[in-house]
Amino acid sequence: MSTGFDLGKLLADRASERYELHARHLNHQLPRMLHTIGFDKVYERAEGAHFWDAEGNDYLDMLAGFGVMGLGRHHPVVRRALHDVLDLSLPDLTRFDCAPLPGLLAERLLAHSPHLDRVHFGNSGAEAVETALKFARRATGRPRVVYCAHAFHGLTAGALSVNGEDCFRDGFGPLLPDTAIELGDLDALGRELRRGDVAAMIVEPIQGKGVHEAPPGFLRAAAELLHERGALLIADEVQTGLGRTGDFYAYQHEEGVEPDLVCVAKALSGGYVPVSATLGKDWIFKKVYSSMDRVVVHSASFGANAQAMAAGLAVLAVLEDEGLVENARRTGALLKSRLAELVDRYEMLREVRGRGLMIGIEFGRPSSLALRGRWTMLQTARRGLFAQMVVVPLLQRHRILTQVSGDRLEVIKLIPPLVVGEEDVDRFVTAFTAVMDEAHSGGGLIWDFGRTLVKQAVANR
Repeated sequence: MSTGFDLGKLLADRASERYELHARHLNHQLPRMLHTIGFDKVYERAEGAHFWDAEGNDYLDMLAGFGVMGLGRHHPVVRRALHDVLDLSLPDLTRFDCAPLPGLLAERLLAHSPHLDRVHFGNSGAEAVETALKFARRATGRPRVVYCAHAFHGLTAGALSVNGEDCFRDGFGPLLPDTAIELGDLDALGRELRRGDVAAMIVEPIQGKGVHEAPPGFLRAAAELLHERGALLIADEVQTGLGRTGDFYAYQHEEGVEPDLVCVAKALSGGYVPVSATLGKDWIFKKVYSSMDRVVVHSASFGANAQAMAAGLAVLAVLEDEGLVENARRTGALLKSRLAELVDRYEMLREVRGRGLMIGIEFGRPSSLALRGRWTMLQTARRGLFAQMVVVPLLQRHRILTQVSGDRLEVIKLIPPLVVGEEDVDRFVTAFTAVMDEAHSGGGLIWDFGRTLVKQAVANR
């Protein structure tokens, strides 16, 4: 066996070149952006909801890799499962057998989705959405899918067709024949359905961009309208699923909602192996795989591989054994209430919203004259700069990683690992309060950075 490859030595020798390597060989705008906003940190290790740098400073992760790290980083149960599956030397991906792990993971997922019957495994959230779109078109014999404005369902061609943001779609058309409505607009949905060519509506029960929840009763009423017209409801739970919002799925917050197809991914991976699942009703799958001639009409080269299936099984076991869905509900409610108490205290803090550990903090135009002038300066240069002004000191001074919840939005989204607790809530609220105090004082380093952002925004026009 060759001993010429030493991963530890390679990282020890070359890790210091990380930003140069990205600039030279990958997306050259990423290191440029990170340098500009001061996010060009070097993290050495991670565990749970925390990172550490070379000096041993710890950082609180309120981003969870855009939701991938639902269990936090390097959960010991998932690590052990992956070691075990590698040590078993299974005959994986033979293509002409029925391995046990996919069936076991499908069985566990469907136990949380009793109205659904079958599962297709893929590799990413976008792939799960692509699967749902194809299955809906095949099952109904119709071409068009309705989606919601400001939705994010992925960046592959089909998923991009139901992406509600022009900044992602521009330059990649023409796309599939799909139509956007506003989240919650039943009249618009009814108008589209009356045209007779709608296969499905796809919806995030809570939109990632801006953290907007479907209005009460909308999902149930939409499902009724769709089914009356022979169309399907697709729930995109790629980010909201597996406990994030305090129930296993976000659509379960509304009684009586039973989507025809459900997409999950991100947290199912345990943070290690890309995996996604599209769950659906039996009759839909039987329409797609209608004969032996169509047995591979839709498949994924690495779908249902043993490592991904082992990770998924371990994730579901941890969610149950450690009560993480309930922790998301309880800790999320605490975090949301602590932040909501600050709305009356800060005139630039407009609203705190969300469910479980998916929380949006929205900022808005202040009333006082001095702050209004500074706010206008930022908005004139580029919308979303104030939220960025808050995100940067949270990281640089308080070592807390967060994100702005979408291009040109004055919203910060919090999606921490589901393992965070009261101590982490205290740390975040204390840091956020300090940043807001400085922002409302009208001076200080935060507004100096604001002027830097303005110059950068103007230069990029």
